[in-house]
Amino acid sequence: MKLSQFKYKLPEDRIAMEPVYHRDESKLMVVHRESGEIEHLLFKNIIDFFDENDVFLFNDTQVFPARLFGNKEKTGARIEVFLLRELNPDMRLWDVLVDPARKIRIGNKLYFGEDNSMVAEVIDNTTSRGRTLRFLYDGTHDEFKQHLYQLGVAPLPPYIHRPSTPDDLERFQTIYAAKEGAVTVPGAGLHFSRELMKRMEIKGIEHAFVTLHIGLGNFRSIDVEDLTKHKMDSEQMFVEREACEAVNRAKESGHRICAVGTSVVKAMETAVGSDGLLKEYEGWTNKFIFPPYDFTLPTALITNFHLPMSPMLMIASAFGGYEVVMKAYEQAVKQGYRFGAYGDAMLIL
Repeated sequence: MKLSQFKYKLPEDRIAMEPVYHRDESKLMVVHRESGEIEHLLFKNIIDFFDENDVFLFNDTQVFPARLFGNKEKTGARIEVFLLRELNPDMRLWDVLVDPARKIRIGNKLYFGEDNSMVAEVIDNTTSRGRTLRFLYDGTHDEFKQHLYQLGVAPLPPYIHRPSTPDDLERFQTIYAAKEGAVTVPGAGLHFSRELMKRMEIKGIEHAFVTLHIGLGNFRSIDVEDLTKHKMDSEQMFVEREACEAVNRAKESGHRICAVGTSVVKAMETAVGSDGLLKEYEGWTNKFIFPPYDFTLPTALITNFHLPMSPMLMIASAFGGYEVVMKAYEQAVKQGYRFGAYGDAMLIL
């Protein structure tokens, strides 16, 4: 398939700038792959489609406050720094993006905080936008991380055109987030409230967790028309024994396996063995899924409504069928569904 096949007209006012007040009261579109039937409900009704011993697989990655604002030495120019990955905890080295990139050179110092309490030095230029920073800090690593994160704000996606607020640090996070490392939230998980999780437990629906630290590659523009030539950025992921047991038990007993989000789909399809079962995994994935694709493990997918030509839209289209999903998106635009990480949800069965 071609990149241009995933282009559709999305009015700017359909992109959600704020989350709904109650997590589980966003809209839910239910798409039935075989019949093409579409239902319109609220997210809290999702458990009506699942039975005892079905399994929901969640991504328990935790978003950290990755966006910092500082000033360049001497000129005082305002610089935005986006923390991507900690490279060396002992040396305080971080892989970052800087904006505007043209103003930053090796050897430049950047100052953060009202009292310039955090200082970093640029020690490497890796790409046109990427840099390696060494933070100059004398305390313990835990103290350093705490101080760094106090200076940061929630890394809202670029299509949310407003500054991050303190509330975003809580709301741009799933309620079950446990393992720090993502620079954006697994949006499908934002719809789950504690009340909904309790109702799932009472009904006997099982759940398990994998970890995939979602990176900025999901928001980079794909610049090739031939999708077979696109290379995704690598993301770190972990699949542990408990998740394997829950998923494989459901598969062998014929129960539904619901992937909560496209990141979970990537993790499952990376860690599946030749026997069709989920295997323990620790490493990296640059899995890029687009139609046509034969899925091995998930039988249902919860996903948000994604922006045009995004890798997440391609995964949803591969799972639900290109024509079915794009038709559903047409309806979503007409019927006022909200798009993006803070938007509404789709369940594909």
